[in-house]
Amino acid sequence: MMRARVAYSGAIHEAYPNGEGLRLADGRIVREEDVVWLPPIETGTIFALGLNYADHAKELQFSKQDEPLVFLKGPGTVIGHRGVTRRPSGVTFMHYECELAVVIGRPAREVARTQAMEYVAGYTIANDYAIRDYLENYYRPNLRVKNRDGGTVLGPWFVDAADIADIANLELRTYVNGVLRQRGNTRDLVTDVPTLIEYLSSFMTLAPGDVILTGTPEGVANVDVGDEIVCEIDGLGRLLNDIGSDALFGRV
Repeated sequence: MMRARVAYSGAIHEAYPNGEGLRLADGRIVREEDVVWLPPIETGTIFALGLNYADHAKELQFSKQDEPLVFLKGPGTVIGHRGVTRRPSGVTFMHYECELAVVIGRPAREVARTQAMEYVAGYTIANDYAIRDYLENYYRPNLRVKNRDGGTVLGPWFVDAADIADIANLELRTYVNGVLRQRGNTRDLVTDVPTLIEYLSSFMTLAPGDVILTGTPEGVANVDVGDEIVCEIDGLGRLLNDIGSDALFGRV
């Protein structure tokens, strides 16, 4: 099942696809443009993988690490489908990162790889923006690169794990102003989803609502104010957002 969370008429609703629009949980049919899209789940801890596609690591001239490169993201980073992400003035290289987002469904502690997928509730799409100007080094992505307000777009749908037949063979695509700029497949993950869950749960407990952003393939490119970015993943939908200026956010 695909479902979303939206704000409409002064309340938060669960919503479902309905042709060209949405069906709210109370039965009302509304247009996509008439709601505010929220992240499709209430997120817990967000774990983000760096350089988890070999082609992207090569693109950035980075050699393979001994274990997954993982960092955490704060709750203020997350916005929903059709949201706007700020591009600070003066930066030279800000780029999208289309990623499969894995949502944990029940507490997971010291989980073996072979049982790991039993702990997954479902999936959504993430577009996790980065500003390369601020990067100190690839082993320690600093806060200004990856923890910016509104810099991580999630949605539009949460899709139950049972509805995705093969999580290890999903194509990812990113379009900038309608032009295909990035393409990859989850079969090329350096560390796959079961192994990531095994790794993280080996030293900490994963909780329901925790999200694992699994990394992005090659093909990142600079985006500018006014650009429309669309990320697609097979079976998960089409995540859209725009790039806004400092002025739009009341920044001088």
